[in-house]
Amino acid sequence: MKQTTLSALAEPSRLQIVELLGQGPLTVGEISDCLKIRQPQTSKHLKVLHEAGMVEVQAEANRRIYHLRPEPFQEMDEWLESFRSMWEERFDRLADYLEELQKKT
Repeated sequence: MKQTTLSALAEPSRLQIVELLGQGPLTVGEISDCLKIRQPQTSKHLKVLHEAGMVEVQAEANRRIYHLRPEPFQEMDEWLESFRSMWEERFDRLADYLEELQKKT
């Protein structure tokens, strides 16, 4: 799932769409207007995000309203947590080392 999520987010327009949808549900037209790209391009990007399981679509009359699904982002956050822990530990050791250096001077 992480690979699919990362691949979907690797394209800048799709990343921007995800950032927009993070603020709330939007229609294809609203997304197109915000990003200043044509609706067919927006629809293609939304299709990729939908196939990756990152967005859901709700039909209301002739409008399609898209919103984010939390699960892929929760999975990504869990995966990133292992890296956060590693870097926090390294930064803590660096802080300790710098503190030792300051004490010596």
